[in-house]
Amino acid sequence: MSKTITIAPVTRIEGHAKITIHLDDRGNVIDARFHVNEFRGFEKFCEGRLMWEMGGITSRICGICPTSHLITSAKAGDDILAVAIPETAENLRRLITLAQWIQSHALSFFHLSSPDFLLGFDSDPATRNIFGLVAKDKEFAKRGIRLRKFGQEIIEVLGSRRIHTPWAVAGGVREPFDAAKRDHLLAWIPEAKETAQLALKTLRGIHEKFAADIPNFGSFRSMFVGLVAPDGALEYYDGTLRVMDGSGNIIADKIDIHKYADYFGEASESWSYLKFPYYKPLGYQKGMYRVGPLARVNICDYIDTPLAEQERRVFKSLAGDAGAVNNSFYYHYARLIEILFAIEKAEMLLNDPAILGKDIRARAMINRRQGIGASEAPRGTLFHKYEVDENGVLQKVNLIIATAQNNLAMNRTVQQLAIQYIDGNAITEGILNRIEAGIRCFDPCLSCSTHAAGQMPIHVQIINAEGKVVGERIR
Repeated sequence: MSKTITIAPVTRIEGHAKITIHLDDRGNVIDARFHVNEFRGFEKFCEGRLMWEMGGITSRICGICPTSHLITSAKAGDDILAVAIPETAENLRRLITLAQWIQSHALSFFHLSSPDFLLGFDSDPATRNIFGLVAKDKEFAKRGIRLRKFGQEIIEVLGSRRIHTPWAVAGGVREPFDAAKRDHLLAWIPEAKETAQLALKTLRGIHEKFAADIPNFGSFRSMFVGLVAPDGALEYYDGTLRVMDGSGNIIADKIDIHKYADYFGEASESWSYLKFPYYKPLGYQKGMYRVGPLARVNICDYIDTPLAEQERRVFKSLAGDAGAVNNSFYYHYARLIEILFAIEKAEMLLNDPAILGKDIRARAMINRRQGIGASEAPRGTLFHKYEVDENGVLQKVNLIIATAQNNLAMNRTVQQLAIQYIDGNAITEGILNRIEAGIRCFDPCLSCSTHAAGQMPIHVQIINAEGKVVGERIR
């Protein structure tokens, strides 16, 4: 008889999910699915709120990447006001965006994924976590914690608190920066840079150690999507969209973010609250694409900081004749390259005299009835689209989240790992952990990603005193 293996919950990710693996009567995998089984309705309950409130509201979508929602929301507000924000305000927003990358990427690599790599996929799950990592290599774990703290420190210094800061607003930011705060942050740079380089060195050893496992971690061709600067450089705050195929060919470029809906659609499935975005010209399923570190480092022409650019060239050599790095395992490598870039770029911004300017906000009233903001969140391209009335009251909200855009690829990765490791023989905890680790490559943020409106599924059973089901209703 056929049967289903369920991994619930998927651990060491942000949010709630499960994996189901469907086997035939011989124990072979016929399908595997990544189910997001939590529901949140930010898009709907934001309707009727003032546009000015959206930064503070949407930053509460997630405790891991609140700054990404704050900045993207503020950019949508800029669009509604039809203003160009002051240079100092943009530089400060860029700085806090880089801080978000640093703290989130450090959390992903050091806290969530390193236990697999340094303790082993088959190690005791009771100790396969950050505490087990501290016991094995206290200095490495401590450095990871401090690197994340550095990113959080930037956010707190700029926005007065580390989580859910209301600091960025439509038109700019609320408060300027000062020299004492700048010098405080600059003092962290050498340690942060050293830790990022240590992590990259450690990862090279991980690549050697798990050379036999790596090809199974979502190695398939897909498209890659992200923002790039006008000259093709790695971008994180502004720019236009670029689409690259799995052979390294640029198939669409310089796409204005306002035309996003012309190129990308969203499908849904009955077994997950998480939508399935796809590239419209190829249709659902075939239009699968990936966003985030793997995509950004693949699609950019170069990185404009020296150490990160040096690593990008090594990364690209992994592609060989393929033209693009298609293995999801290398999200970890791209993530560390981006940490290094973010530290180098933050240092450049902190040393720019414009960062201390006092002109930080452009003021205007409602000049457009629709605004779109986009930026690169740690997990990929994030879009906020707001429609307002003449008073700035929100009529409709659409949030397109990075994790959702990776949904088709996450499911493909889970399926590939299940087929590789489950063959009808004994299914060990280590095998199930490898399948979970395939999801952790993407570092999904599920609380950000589920906003669908409509009926909630429900399963009600009436059970009598003998424990028998005497009534049942499923919606």
